Amino acid sequence: MYKKTVLKNGLRVVTNDMPQRQTASLGIWIGVGGRYENSHNKGIAHFLEHLVFKGSKKYSNRQIKESLEGVGGNLNGFTSEEMTCYLVKIPATYLELALKVLSDMALNPLLKPQDVEKERAVIAEEIRMYRDLPAHLVQDELDKLMWPNHPLGLNIAGTEESVDKISRAQILDFQNYYYTPANIVVAACGNLKHEKLVSLSNGIFDGKAKEEDLGFKKVMLSQREPQISLFSKDTEQTHVSIGFHSLRRGDPDRHVLGLLNVILGANMSSRLFNEVREKRGLVYAISSFARRFYDAGAFTVHAGTDHKKFVEVIKVVLTELNKIRKSKPSISELKRAKEYYIGQLTMELEDTLDHMIWLGESTMALNRTYAYDQILDQIKKINLDDILRISNIIFKNQNMNLAVVGPGIEKSKKEIQKIFYLD
Repeated sequence: MYKKTVLKNGLRVVTNDMPQRQTASLGIWIGVGGRYENSHNKGIAHFLEHLVFKGSKKYSNRQIKESLEGVGGNLNGFTSEEMTCYLVKIPATYLELALKVLSDMALNPLLKPQDVEKERAVIAEEIRMYRDLPAHLVQDELDKLMWPNHPLGLNIAGTEESVDKISRAQILDFQNYYYTPANIVVAACGNLKHEKLVSLSNGIFDGKAKEEDLGFKKVMLSQREPQISLFSKDTEQTHVSIGFHSLRRGDPDRHVLGLLNVILGANMSSRLFNEVREKRGLVYAISSFARRFYDAGAFTVHAGTDHKKFVEVIKVVLTELNKIRKSKPSISELKRAKEYYIGQLTMELEDTLDHMIWLGESTMALNRTYAYDQILDQIKKINLDDILRISNIIFKNQNMNLAVVGPGIEKSKKEIQKIFYLD
């Protein structure tokens, strides 16, 4: 059963007691991510996340790791476009310790000058590493195409140039501005007591609620026709990503989109996997996925293939997208999609860590959490007409974008321009 308490300073504590478990998972969620940045500090949220692990007022770098890993805990953190999270899965008896360590990390990081410089170099290597991976590079190129001159169109880690310009003073100001109780969610799942976690949080997270708007740059779409970006790079495969502007995070039809994704490319029984790999042998891997933000979204199809076959892959994918927007799926296909979607959710909520991430993200992004039975009811009501309706909302020429990374692809530009549209 989900419980939520809002403290006087605005901090939200959300939990799900799972008494049959021997573990608990805890997350400190901060309402800030890559899209809250600008051209002067791009990558700062991710930079700060790295530095938080370097030591805090009460715990040194080594003590942070040893205190939690020493009792079997798994410690981690991540930065997304809209939030930052510090998390741990740990034996339930050590949940109080986990809260003390994670909260001190987030609220009182030392941000030593030598650590800033050392981590600056580490992040530069991270950026270079991902630039060397064509599957990541093609996604970066697609994002730039879909959201030009907007933080969503830039890599969360920033660029080597932007990270090099970020000062310790900027990082400290950023932490003081965003890492405040009213902008934090403490989420926990597992063998725990909600009231105890609330009491502990009350004693740790002090400070008054901030009234100012901690907002971000809104998405303003102006695309009117298909867009193409070709990035020439010496790779073993040519990587293709086709992206469509899609539904925002809180859209009432988000589960319809989820089922559409299952039908098209979420698993090995999907249409794209069957048509592109099983029938034609054009790829080893092909998939689709949906990304959702507060006021925007993207539906993406990605594949890596032989340099001579990537145009054919694009053609087959577009053919399948045309099919799904012109004809309803079969009753049995929708039934299988629902069973897969529900099954994946059920397994996710079995694990304390996955459940905590789901709970924390929902609370931070939507300020509410839907119970499992509520979600099942929503999914069961979805019909064939809904799938067709959402397919036609998303798969439009004015929504579609193509990014390709591979060697010598510029010579195929005219051919791509001729085929990259929906009937």
